[in-house]
Amino acid sequence: MDTIISELKTGNIPEHVAIIMDGNGRWAQKQGLDRSAGHVRGVDTVRQITEIASQLGVKYLTLYAFSTENWNRPQQEVDTLMNLIATAIERETPDLIRNNVRLALIGDTSRMPQFAIECLDRCIADTSRSTGLTLCLAISYSSRWELTDTMRRIAVKVKEGTLEPEQITDRTIKENLVTSFMPDPDLLIRTGGDLRVSNFLLWQIAYSEIYVTDTFWPVFSKLDFCNAVAHFQKRERRFGLTGEQVRKS
Repeated sequence: MDTIISELKTGNIPEHVAIIMDGNGRWAQKQGLDRSAGHVRGVDTVRQITEIASQLGVKYLTLYAFSTENWNRPQQEVDTLMNLIATAIERETPDLIRNNVRLALIGDTSRMPQFAIECLDRCIADTSRSTGLTLCLAISYSSRWELTDTMRRIAVKVKEGTLEPEQITDRTIKENLVTSFMPDPDLLIRTGGDLRVSNFLLWQIAYSEIYVTDTFWPVFSKLDFCNAVAHFQKRERRFGLTGEQVRKS
């Protein structure tokens, strides 16, 4: 693994990687286990992928942990997930600090149980001085929720007279998104094989490179992550230009 990391570091490492962590339930069912077992195993994968992302020099890692639509799942599964998130965060905080990882959170926290919010807030405070990788958890998040919230806040500024409609640009929107503290993802990874973006960072992934693997999240390994980065390094990112223009720049 050290050799692979060294080889990858000679290329372009994505500054921001976002991951749709899919397949926990399907993996568990294939093992003859309850869906919750997949979520438990998925926490171990979060630890492994955070470690390898940090070792490679990724600056931001955003993980889609729980969508606003997930609130419609069976209540027992929702309760299991919330308890698992809180327990995992409490357990992992010392390691995050030791590895210089800062925790961030995006999502509609008003819908989350108080005990989970308190655990997350403590970890965010405890890791606030870390200067390495920022691990951003998207919990109770969806892009449509985010964009609706962003438009409301911009509308308030217009109503108050601090912003004129003709002054609104794409930069205005970006600065009012919940992700305004970090750059847009360079690479979007989806595990589990489904070919959709599932209401995740729709504004931010406009020019992200997309990598989809059939591997379920509970068994997505450090090597799998390295393969995704290696695939990213082979892409030509044109941002609307021609290949010739990019090569000349």
